[in-house]
Amino acid sequence: MEMQIEICSRFWIAQIGLSISHRQFLLPSLTIRPFMTNAETNAQKVGTELASLESLPLWPEKIPGAIAERGPETIRSEGCYFISNIHEPRLFVMLPSKETANGTAVVICPGGGYSGLAIDHEGLRVGEWLNSLGVAAFVLKNRCVPYQHPYPLMDAQRAIRIVRQHSAKWNVTRDRVGILGFSAGGHLASTASTHFDDGDQESKDPIERKGARPDFSVFGYPVVSFQATVGHTGSRNNLISQDAPQELIDLLSNELQVNEKTPPAFLFHSKDDSAVKYRNSEMYHEALQKHNIATELVLFETGGHGYGLGQGETAAWPKVCEDWLRKTKLIP
Repeated sequence: MEMQIEICSRFWIAQIGLSISHRQFLLPSLTIRPFMTNAETNAQKVGTELASLESLPLWPEKIPGAIAERGPETIRSEGCYFISNIHEPRLFVMLPSKETANGTAVVICPGGGYSGLAIDHEGLRVGEWLNSLGVAAFVLKNRCVPYQHPYPLMDAQRAIRIVRQHSAKWNVTRDRVGILGFSAGGHLASTASTHFDDGDQESKDPIERKGARPDFSVFGYPVVSFQATVGHTGSRNNLISQDAPQELIDLLSNELQVNEKTPPAFLFHSKDDSAVKYRNSEMYHEALQKHNIATELVLFETGGHGYGLGQGETAAWPKVCEDWLRKTKLIP
Protein backbone atom coordinates (compact mmCIF):
# COMPACT_ATOMS: atom_id res chain seq x y z
CA MET A 1 0.00 0.00 0.00
CA GLU A 2 1.20 3.51 -0.76
CA MET A 3 0.10 7.08 -0.24
CA GLN A 4 1.28 9.75 -2.65
CA ILE A 5 0.71 13.47 -2.12
CA GLU A 6 1.40 16.06 -4.78
CA ILE A 7 1.87 19.54 -3.35
CA CYS A 8 0.77 22.52 -5.41
CA SER A 9 0.94 26.16 -4.39
CA ARG A 10 -2.81 26.50 -4.76
CA PHE A 11 -4.21 23.16 -3.64
CA TRP A 12 -3.37 19.70 -2.42
CA ILE A 13 -3.97 16.62 -4.53
CA ALA A 14 -4.04 13.35 -2.59
CA GLN A 15 -3.98 9.93 -4.15
CA ILE A 16 -4.41 7.45 -1.30
CA GLY A 17 -4.46 3.69 -1.33
CA LEU A 18 -5.79 2.34 1.99
CA SER A 19 -6.32 -1.00 3.72
CA ILE A 20 -8.70 -0.73 6.64
CA SER A 21 -8.76 -3.23 9.51
CA HIS A 22 -10.73 -2.44 12.62
CA ARG A 23 -10.63 1.31 11.85
CA GLN A 24 -6.83 1.33 11.50
CA PHE A 25 -5.19 2.86 8.38
CA LEU A 26 -2.12 0.98 7.25
CA LEU A 27 0.28 3.39 5.51
CA PRO A 28 3.62 1.61 5.12
CA SER A 29 5.07 4.20 2.72
CA LEU A 30 4.69 7.91 2.09
CA THR A 31 6.06 9.75 -0.94
CA ILE A 32 5.77 13.54 -1.12
CA ARG A 33 6.41 15.10 -4.51
CA PRO A 34 6.25 18.89 -5.10
CA PHE A 35 4.10 20.08 -7.96
CA MET A 36 4.43 23.64 -9.32
CA THR A 37 3.16 25.47 -12.37
CA ASN A 38 5.63 26.46 -15.09
CA ALA A 39 5.42 30.09 -13.96
CA GLU A 40 6.24 29.12 -10.39
CA THR A 41 9.12 26.94 -11.51
CA ASN A 42 10.54 29.79 -13.58
CA ALA A 43 10.08 32.23 -10.69
CA GLN A 44 12.02 29.90 -8.42
CA LYS A 45 14.75 29.58 -11.05
CA VAL A 46 15.06 33.34 -11.56
CA GLY A 47 15.03 33.99 -7.83
CA THR A 48 17.82 31.47 -7.33
CA GLU A 49 19.80 33.01 -10.18
CA LEU A 50 19.51 36.51 -8.76
CA ALA A 51 20.56 35.27 -5.33
CA SER A 52 23.63 33.57 -6.82
CA LEU A 53 24.93 36.71 -8.53
CA GLU A 54 27.30 39.18 -6.97
CA SER A 55 25.21 42.22 -6.12
CA LEU A 56 25.57 45.37 -4.12
CA PRO A 57 23.20 48.04 -2.84
CA LEU A 58 23.28 51.32 -4.72
CA TRP A 59 23.03 53.21 -1.47
CA PRO A 60 24.62 51.13 1.34
CA GLU A 61 23.88 53.76 3.97
CA LYS A 62 21.12 56.33 3.57
CA ILE A 63 18.85 55.82 0.53
CA PRO A 64 17.77 59.19 -0.89
CA GLY A 65 14.03 59.68 -0.68
CA ALA A 66 13.43 56.41 1.19
CA ILE A 67 9.80 55.83 2.16
CA ALA A 68 9.31 54.83 5.79
CA GLU A 69 6.26 52.57 5.38
CA ARG A 70 7.49 50.23 2.69
CA GLY A 71 5.66 46.92 2.66
CA PRO A 72 7.19 43.80 1.13
CA GLU A 73 8.74 43.52 -2.30
CA THR A 74 6.34 41.79 -4.68
CA ILE A 75 7.13 39.19 -7.32
CA ARG A 76 4.67 38.27 -10.04
CA SER A 77 5.45 35.09 -11.96
CA GLU A 78 2.49 34.93 -14.35
CA GLY A 79 3.39 36.15 -17.82
CA CYS A 80 6.94 37.12 -16.92
CA TYR A 81 9.03 37.46 -13.79
CA PHE A 82 8.16 40.93 -12.53
CA ILE A 83 9.43 42.67 -9.38
CA SER A 84 7.55 45.61 -7.90
CA ASN A 85 7.47 47.67 -4.70
CA ILE A 86 11.25 48.00 -4.77
CA HIS A 87 12.63 50.05 -1.90
CA GLU A 88 16.26 48.90 -1.79
CA PRO A 89 17.78 49.37 -5.26
CA ARG A 90 20.62 47.02 -6.17
CA LEU A 91 23.07 46.33 -8.98
CA PHE A 92 23.54 42.73 -10.13
CA VAL A 93 26.98 41.96 -11.56
CA MET A 94 27.37 39.67 -14.59
CA LEU A 95 30.96 39.44 -15.80
CA PRO A 96 32.35 37.70 -18.88
CA SER A 97 35.29 35.35 -18.52
CA LYS A 98 38.66 37.00 -18.04
CA GLU A 99 39.75 35.51 -21.36
CA THR A 100 36.96 37.20 -23.34
CA ALA A 101 36.49 40.45 -21.39
CA ASN A 102 37.17 43.49 -23.57
CA GLY A 103 36.66 46.29 -21.04
CA THR A 104 33.26 47.48 -22.24
CA ALA A 105 30.41 47.56 -19.72
CA VAL A 106 26.65 48.11 -19.91
CA VAL A 107 24.12 49.00 -17.22
CA ILE A 108 20.83 47.28 -18.11
CA CYS A 109 17.48 48.92 -17.28
CA PRO A 110 14.57 46.45 -17.54
CA GLY A 111 11.16 47.75 -18.54
CA GLY A 112 7.91 47.72 -16.62
CA GLY A 113 6.11 51.03 -17.07
CA TYR A 114 7.81 52.46 -13.95
CA SER A 115 5.50 50.14 -11.97
CA GLY A 116 8.11 47.40 -11.59
CA LEU A 117 10.80 45.52 -13.52
CA ALA A 118 10.74 42.63 -16.00
CA ILE A 119 14.17 41.70 -14.70
CA ASP A 120 14.44 38.26 -16.31
CA HIS A 121 13.93 38.54 -20.07
CA GLU A 122 14.83 42.26 -20.16
CA GLY A 123 17.64 41.94 -17.64
CA LEU A 124 19.38 38.65 -16.91
CA ARG A 125 18.98 37.16 -20.38
CA VAL A 126 20.33 40.35 -21.94
CA GLY A 127 23.26 40.22 -19.53
CA GLU A 128 24.08 36.72 -20.78
CA TRP A 129 24.09 37.97 -24.37
CA LEU A 130 26.40 40.86 -23.50
CA ASN A 131 28.73 38.48 -21.65
CA SER A 132 28.96 36.38 -24.84
CA LEU A 133 30.38 39.50 -26.53
CA GLY A 134 32.97 39.97 -23.77
CA VAL A 135 30.96 42.86 -22.28
CA ALA A 136 30.46 43.23 -18.52
CA ALA A 137 26.75 43.54 -17.69
CA PHE A 138 25.18 45.18 -14.67
CA VAL A 139 21.45 44.63 -14.21
CA LEU A 140 19.83 47.56 -12.44
CA LYS A 141 17.08 46.96 -9.91
CA ASN A 142 15.90 50.54 -9.62
CA ARG A 143 13.00 52.01 -7.73
CA CYS A 144 9.63 52.45 -9.42
CA VAL A 145 6.16 53.20 -8.02
CA PRO A 146 5.63 54.49 -5.36
CA TYR A 147 8.84 56.43 -6.11
CA GLN A 148 8.64 59.12 -8.76
CA HIS A 149 11.13 61.39 -10.50
CA PRO A 150 13.99 61.97 -9.73
CA TYR A 151 14.60 58.74 -7.80
CA PRO A 152 14.73 56.22 -10.70
CA LEU A 153 17.14 58.57 -12.49
CA MET A 154 19.25 58.91 -9.35
CA ASP A 155 19.45 55.10 -9.18
CA ALA A 156 20.57 54.85 -12.82
CA GLN A 157 23.18 57.57 -12.38
CA ARG A 158 24.44 55.92 -9.21
CA ALA A 159 24.79 52.59 -11.06
CA ILE A 160 26.98 54.20 -13.72
CA ARG A 161 29.12 55.85 -11.05
CA ILE A 162 29.50 52.52 -9.20
CA VAL A 163 30.70 50.74 -12.34
CA ARG A 164 33.34 53.43 -12.87
CA GLN A 165 34.36 53.36 -9.20
CA HIS A 166 34.94 49.58 -9.33
CA SER A 167 36.32 49.51 -12.87
CA ALA A 168 39.64 47.92 -11.89
CA LYS A 169 37.95 45.17 -9.89
CA TRP A 170 35.55 44.33 -12.73
CA ASN A 171 38.06 44.80 -15.57
CA VAL A 172 36.10 47.70 -17.06
CA THR A 173 37.44 50.63 -19.07
CA ARG A 174 35.99 53.78 -17.52
CA ASP A 175 35.27 55.52 -20.84
CA ARG A 176 33.38 52.53 -22.27
CA VAL A 177 30.45 52.35 -19.87
CA GLY A 178 27.10 52.31 -21.66
CA ILE A 179 23.45 52.00 -20.73
CA LEU A 180 20.74 49.82 -22.26
CA GLY A 181 17.01 49.98 -21.59
CA PHE A 182 13.74 48.45 -22.72
CA SER A 183 10.35 50.19 -22.84
CA ALA A 184 10.10 52.36 -19.69
CA GLY A 185 13.64 51.19 -18.93
CA GLY A 186 14.44 52.78 -22.28
CA HIS A 187 13.00 56.01 -20.95
CA LEU A 188 15.19 55.72 -17.88
CA ALA A 189 18.22 54.97 -20.07
CA SER A 190 17.45 57.88 -22.41
CA THR A 191 16.95 60.14 -19.39
CA ALA A 192 20.35 59.09 -18.03
CA SER A 193 21.78 59.77 -21.51
CA THR A 194 20.44 63.33 -21.59
CA HIS A 195 20.52 64.31 -17.90
CA PHE A 196 23.94 63.73 -16.38
CA ASP A 197 26.81 65.41 -14.59
CA ASP A 198 30.55 65.00 -14.18
CA GLY A 199 30.28 64.08 -10.52
CA ASP A 200 30.57 66.10 -7.35
CA GLN A 201 34.28 66.59 -6.80
CA GLU A 202 33.65 67.96 -3.31
CA SER A 203 31.76 64.86 -2.14
CA LYS A 204 33.21 62.69 0.62
CA ASP A 205 31.77 59.66 -1.20
CA PRO A 206 34.24 58.58 -3.91
CA ILE A 207 31.39 57.09 -5.94
CA GLU A 208 29.65 60.46 -6.15
CA ARG A 209 32.84 61.97 -7.54
CA LYS A 210 32.51 59.81 -10.66
CA GLY A 211 30.74 61.09 -13.77
CA ALA A 212 27.28 59.77 -14.65
CA ARG A 213 27.34 60.27 -18.43
CA PRO A 214 27.01 57.00 -20.35
CA ASP A 215 29.52 56.61 -23.17
CA PHE A 216 26.90 55.01 -25.43
CA SER A 217 23.26 53.93 -25.31
CA VAL A 218 21.09 51.08 -26.58
CA PHE A 219 17.31 51.45 -26.52
CA GLY A 220 14.78 48.68 -27.20
CA TYR A 221 11.21 49.75 -28.03
CA PRO A 222 11.80 52.70 -25.69
CA VAL A 223 9.49 55.24 -24.18
CA VAL A 224 11.35 58.45 -25.04
CA SER A 225 8.75 61.18 -25.06
CA PHE A 226 6.09 62.17 -22.53
CA GLN A 227 4.26 64.41 -25.01
CA ALA A 228 0.55 63.63 -25.31
CA THR A 229 0.62 62.61 -28.97
CA VAL A 230 3.34 59.96 -28.69
CA GLY A 231 4.11 59.35 -25.03
CA HIS A 232 3.23 56.27 -23.00
CA THR A 233 0.58 57.45 -20.56
CA GLY A 234 1.15 54.76 -17.94
CA SER A 235 4.88 55.37 -17.68
CA ARG A 236 4.39 59.12 -17.56
CA ASN A 237 1.73 58.97 -14.87
CA ASN A 238 3.76 56.57 -12.75
CA LEU A 239 6.90 58.69 -12.96
CA ILE A 240 5.57 62.25 -12.75
CA SER A 241 1.81 61.87 -12.06
CA GLN A 242 -1.19 62.56 -14.24
CA ASP A 243 -1.30 66.30 -13.50
CA ALA A 244 2.42 67.01 -14.04
CA PRO A 245 3.17 70.53 -15.32
CA GLN A 246 4.11 70.90 -18.97
CA GLU A 247 7.58 72.09 -17.95
CA LEU A 248 8.30 68.72 -16.31
CA ILE A 249 6.76 66.82 -19.23
CA ASP A 250 9.11 68.66 -21.59
CA LEU A 251 12.12 68.08 -19.34
CA LEU A 252 11.54 64.32 -19.41
CA SER A 253 10.66 64.17 -23.09
CA ASN A 254 14.20 63.18 -23.92
CA GLU A 255 14.04 63.84 -27.64
CA LEU A 256 13.93 67.52 -26.60
CA GLN A 257 16.99 67.20 -24.36
CA VAL A 258 19.52 65.89 -26.89
CA ASN A 259 22.57 68.12 -27.36
CA GLU A 260 26.14 67.87 -28.58
CA LYS A 261 27.16 65.99 -25.39
CA THR A 262 24.56 63.23 -25.76
CA PRO A 263 26.21 59.82 -26.31
CA PRO A 264 25.78 57.81 -29.53
CA ALA A 265 22.87 55.38 -29.61
CA PHE A 266 21.53 52.23 -31.21
CA LEU A 267 17.73 51.90 -31.23
CA PHE A 268 15.27 49.23 -32.34
CA HIS A 269 11.49 49.20 -32.43
CA SER A 270 8.59 47.43 -34.16
CA LYS A 271 6.14 49.36 -36.29
CA ASP A 272 3.22 47.31 -34.96
CA ASP A 273 4.04 48.16 -31.33
CA SER A 274 0.66 49.09 -29.87
CA ALA A 275 2.05 49.84 -26.40
CA VAL A 276 4.78 52.37 -27.25
CA LYS A 277 4.68 54.12 -30.61
CA TYR A 278 7.80 53.63 -32.73
CA ARG A 279 7.82 57.38 -33.31
CA ASN A 280 9.55 57.57 -29.90
CA SER A 281 12.64 55.90 -31.37
CA GLU A 282 12.46 57.93 -34.57
CA MET A 283 12.42 61.24 -32.70
CA TYR A 284 15.45 60.41 -30.58
CA HIS A 285 17.31 59.11 -33.64
CA GLU A 286 16.50 62.28 -35.58
CA ALA A 287 17.57 64.49 -32.67
CA LEU A 288 20.95 62.75 -32.58
CA GLN A 289 21.33 63.19 -36.34
CA LYS A 290 20.70 66.93 -36.02
CA HIS A 291 23.68 67.11 -33.66
CA ASN A 292 25.86 64.88 -35.88
CA ILE A 293 26.01 62.15 -33.21
CA ALA A 294 26.46 58.55 -34.32
CA THR A 295 23.13 56.73 -34.28
CA GLU A 296 21.46 53.73 -35.87
CA LEU A 297 17.77 52.88 -35.85
CA VAL A 298 16.35 49.49 -36.82
CA LEU A 299 12.60 49.31 -37.44
CA PHE A 300 10.88 45.94 -37.75
CA GLU A 301 7.53 45.55 -39.47
CA THR A 302 6.26 43.19 -36.78
CA GLY A 303 7.16 42.13 -33.26
CA GLY A 304 4.87 44.10 -30.99
CA HIS A 305 6.29 45.04 -27.62
CA GLY A 306 8.21 43.53 -24.74
CA TYR A 307 10.17 40.84 -26.60
CA GLY A 308 13.57 41.22 -24.95
CA LEU A 309 16.17 39.48 -27.10
CA GLY A 310 13.52 39.01 -29.75
CA GLN A 311 11.63 36.33 -31.54
CA GLY A 312 10.85 35.87 -35.19
CA GLU A 313 11.81 38.98 -37.14
CA THR A 314 12.96 40.87 -34.05
CA ALA A 315 15.48 38.15 -33.11
CA ALA A 316 17.81 39.90 -35.57
CA TRP A 317 18.43 42.94 -33.37
CA PRO A 318 21.19 41.49 -31.13
CA LYS A 319 23.38 40.70 -34.15
CA VAL A 320 22.74 44.10 -35.75
CA CYS A 321 23.56 45.75 -32.43
CA GLU A 322 26.71 43.68 -32.11
CA ASP A 323 27.78 44.91 -35.56
CA TRP A 324 27.11 48.49 -34.47
CA LEU A 325 29.19 48.03 -31.33
CA ARG A 326 32.07 46.76 -33.46
CA LYS A 327 31.66 49.54 -36.03
CA THR A 328 31.84 52.15 -33.28
CA LYS A 329 34.87 50.35 -31.80
CA LEU A 330 33.13 49.69 -28.50
CA ILE A 331 33.99 46.02 -28.82
CA PRO A 332 36.79 44.46 -30.92
